[in-house]
Amino acid sequence: MTRAATTASLKVLVCGGGIAGQALAYWLARGGHRVTVIERFPALRATGAQVDLRGQGIDAVRRMGLLDVVRSKLVDEAGVAFVDARGKVRATIMANTSGRGRQTLTSEYEIMRGDLVGILHDAAKDDVDYVFGVSVDRFEQDEKRVVAHFSDGSSGAFDLLVGADGQGSRVRRAILPSGTPDPYRRVGIHMAYWFVPRTATDTDIRDTYNAPGARMIMRRSHNPTETQVYFVLRDDSEEASAVHREPIEHQKQFWADRFRDAGWQTERFLEGMETTDSFYSQEVVQVRTDTWSKGRVVLVGDAAHCASPYSGMGVSGGLIGAYVLAGEISRRARDLPEALANYDTVLRPFVDEIQAAVKPHLLRLGMPKNKLAIDAFHSVTALACFLRIPEFIAQHAKEDRGGDWRLPEYPDLDAG
Repeated sequence: MTRAATTASLKVLVCGGGIAGQALAYWLARGGHRVTVIERFPALRATGAQVDLRGQGIDAVRRMGLLDVVRSKLVDEAGVAFVDARGKVRATIMANTSGRGRQTLTSEYEIMRGDLVGILHDAAKDDVDYVFGVSVDRFEQDEKRVVAHFSDGSSGAFDLLVGADGQGSRVRRAILPSGTPDPYRRVGIHMAYWFVPRTATDTDIRDTYNAPGARMIMRRSHNPTETQVYFVLRDDSEEASAVHREPIEHQKQFWADRFRDAGWQTERFLEGMETTDSFYSQEVVQVRTDTWSKGRVVLVGDAAHCASPYSGMGVSGGLIGAYVLAGEISRRARDLPEALANYDTVLRPFVDEIQAAVKPHLLRLGMPKNKLAIDAFHSVTALACFLRIPEFIAQHAKEDRGGDWRLPEYPDLDAG
């Protein structure tokens, strides 16, 4: 994969072995740079729920030469159904597989996060060094290098340190100026997911159920034996925001208490939650900050610009940001300050677009508080589907999420 570098070869440390970190490592190694990825978990975290690729994110994967591999691992999700407490389907929005327009609620490219991480790792591993079970405790830098001090007591000097350490990034906290406002934009929504055994009634259509109290349950099945369960809650309380930092058993109790009377298949899902080893709970937030870099330290992916799951562009945004960062470094490897400034200039309009697309008031409309509002939501959605409005909009939309922004061309990274 690696080609001889046409510019200076940099020694780069990437903190985080997720999607953005692995994609960046791939591109930097392809550009002739020496890359080390450290991951605080003891092994590759090839786990997680279902994610999707959209718009420019599909193009980013195509440029990596990995689109066929991704296609071979896609989850068969044909559409999204809205069901009532008896499981009766009130409306269904199918995926747009026409090859034109934009994706609907479900993408043509649905894949399990773990499978995508594995694909990226396989593409990069021969040219990138990986260190597991280690994190960066602290770092200092000057004009020539950044020295990272690791959790195992060792240290190392690098030309560039990249924070690809996610929504709660420690690297971001270290580079933000004192007094910087909280980078999290909260939308008052919380989410938990886990896997349960699949049953004969679980289909390739994602079921979405609204319960009174601004609660939502989603069920989607990704293989013959497992079904994913998502509980979603509108709640602006401090208790809800704090619970995600508590022990797992406390988190599970919180979700059980809030959903026990929700109806539909809640009892089945709560029973599965008790024994699952795949439980994860989070607050839905966006990361918004004017600072993506400081000296020889830079952020990528959710650490820089988490757009939230409701943007539909979280994974695609990470892949796109990794490509742009690697491309600008390859153009200006001998002038990192200019390369990092260009990364911000090029990518910022795209990030602003996908973040602005998340409208909290529209999210609230999709999670009504009482039965009357839920019935009205179902009626409107059913009428729209009967008139084939979602299909028409998807196929005739000129652009997918991200507007008319296009991936730049970086000849040094060309996979062709």
